Amino acid sequence: MEANFSRKPIEVSNQFYESIEKVYEFGTETFGYLQAERYKRQIRQSLATLSDFYTAYPECRHLATQSRMYRNIILDAHLIIYRITDKRIEVLDIIHSASSIGKIRAVRNIHL
Repeated sequence: MEANFSRKPIEVSNQFYESIEKVYEFGTETFGYLQAERYKRQIRQSLATLSDFYTAYPECRHLATQSRMYRNIILDAHLIIYRITDKRIEVLDIIHSASSIGKIRAVRNIHL
């Protein structure tokens, strides 16, 4: 899959949108509005480059496959987990990096 690199469209799951709102709310309550906005901007920038650089990020070690289709973007305290398919990049969820392995593995069940 990595040898045939080409730009792919990105599709984002509803679960990701729900989770990002929770991350933002928690960030605002815990660290303040400016820090929450900074973190949200960092997440958006990561997604903006994903279409071109989706193979640059590591395989999600809890979702290992032969095709290495599950990858994650590692941010300060969160993982953005996405799946590489033949036609697109599917952004599945953003979860706290200290989440249980079971919660991380449940991301496989998100379908777009």
